[in-house]
Amino acid sequence: MTSSAARVLIIAGSDSGGGAGIQADIKAVTAMGGYAATAITAITVQNTLGVHDVYPLPLDLIEAQARAVLDDIGADAIKTGMLGSVEVVERVAAILDTASVPAVVDPVMIAKGGHPLLAEAAVAAVRTLMVPRAALLTPNAPEAEALTGLTVADLDGQRRAGEALLAVGARAVLMKGGHIAGETVVDLLLTPSGETLLEGERVDTRHTHGTGCTLASACAAGLAKGLPLEVAVADAWAYVAEAIRRAPGLGGGHGPLDHGWPLREARR
Repeated sequence: MTSSAARVLIIAGSDSGGGAGIQADIKAVTAMGGYAATAITAITVQNTLGVHDVYPLPLDLIEAQARAVLDDIGADAIKTGMLGSVEVVERVAAILDTASVPAVVDPVMIAKGGHPLLAEAAVAAVRTLMVPRAALLTPNAPEAEALTGLTVADLDGQRRAGEALLAVGARAVLMKGGHIAGETVVDLLLTPSGETLLEGERVDTRHTHGTGCTLASACAAGLAKGLPLEVAVADAWAYVAEAIRRAPGLGGGHGPLDHGWPLREARR
């Protein structure tokens, strides 16, 4: 299979502002050379200033979207984002069990502006149902704290939480460090065979909306292309870092990234 045929099914919520969620996922997968298909879990009313409303979609409709894609187009990887409720988590876990492809699980809990995107009761469901099904889990520090009960305030905390999530059943964990104070941002990739540090200078910007969605989807595109995990993650990390640096400065709040920069570079 050529890289252009790398199929990623994205199961996540829609962001009307285009910076995160399904919209960011599609852009990232496309920019990284994959083919994006979707099953939308919820429609949000949001822009760079925040999430103003959330409309969950019916469970059967969520599953029907995913099944329609899998039964016809197929998938080489699945990426999950905003799930919202225990019932959606349970339904998506069942979908993953029938797909037999690697799943990149982004345990989305809170929007950049602070709006909750996962019911508190669903955190345990994510821990017990999604984490063990993850070929790669991509929590930020607050999400890792919620999933493990451990404090994640530095690299040692990232490592302890990541090891705890491996113990729960994730096959690999990318502990994101953007929420941890410091002049540099350190993301830590943990697998049963070792760890890889991805470190870069922190960019002083408010335009970081959708970084988690974008990173997870870029990782999924790499896995869909058949890249080794470490290579897929490193490529995705470099893509997102540059997308942050090139952010177009849209909106009055947390603005979006420049998802399309590799496509413009390719045309030069």
